[in-house]
Amino acid sequence: MAIWNLGSINSDMIYAVPHLPGPGETLAATGLERFLGGKGANMSVAAARAAAHVRHVGAVGADGAWAVERLMEYGVDTRHIQQVAAPTGHAIVTVDPDGENQIVIFPGANRAIPERAVQAALAEASAGDSLLMQNETNAQLLAARIGRELGLRVCYAAAPFDAEAVRAVLPYLDFLILNAVEAEQLEQATGMGPGALPVRDVIVTLGAGGARHFDTKSGESRVFPAVPVTPVDTTGAGDTFTGYVLAGLDRGLPMAQAIAQAMRAAAIMVTRHGTADVIPDLKDVQAARPG
Repeated sequence: MAIWNLGSINSDMIYAVPHLPGPGETLAATGLERFLGGKGANMSVAAARAAAHVRHVGAVGADGAWAVERLMEYGVDTRHIQQVAAPTGHAIVTVDPDGENQIVIFPGANRAIPERAVQAALAEASAGDSLLMQNETNAQLLAARIGRELGLRVCYAAAPFDAEAVRAVLPYLDFLILNAVEAEQLEQATGMGPGALPVRDVIVTLGAGGARHFDTKSGESRVFPAVPVTPVDTTGAGDTFTGYVLAGLDRGLPMAQAIAQAMRAAAIMVTRHGTADVIPDLKDVQAARPG
């Protein structure tokens, strides 16, 4: 089957600075790195590296051809990425010698995806395919409705968290992934804990505590412990986990095996600096299997 990802595409510009700038201060950076980023792109790359067929639905500006090419190199189907008038989304990150950072995100093209392009892309989907979304693009509700009508597995990674955005798509979801803080915020907004949500499968990620899966149909839940590693950079770990879980399910793995594999992928990811460009591939994850 295929995973259709309505997802963001960003250029992550990482500037090394002697200290974080104060109000009105001008600083000379001591280094610059550019990475492919955006939660959507990260998840597409993760799923593709986990051996799934991933079709990315999104948008870039005239300055974004390099990002599309990079996604293609990583095995993502990019035929449904549009070029729009808005510039490509980007994040400007300043990092001091202690690792503290300041981040400014410009959504750009990610919030200008033509709805007709979303409709045209999903018209090619088949029942049993998966639709993945995050809260970094427009057209989420439209895509969720289409996904439900077509019999797709509709999945939502609730980040960056916004209670109203989750509320809007909740009636159409089959699968929801969020972290512990987001789960608490959603419970405050809806009065429902993860196990009571009208979504068949809910995963709450717990950082170093692993993850908990709620099967709301059976009422059962299970904790999956994190793989112990020494982290150097947690950026993109959650996106890697999400992409690997959905890829595992798409390949027919039972939920427990898909989550366990995703936990290993996320553990490898936190030992690397970077975002989409350093997401581990399936052979690395399988080689890391205990025993």
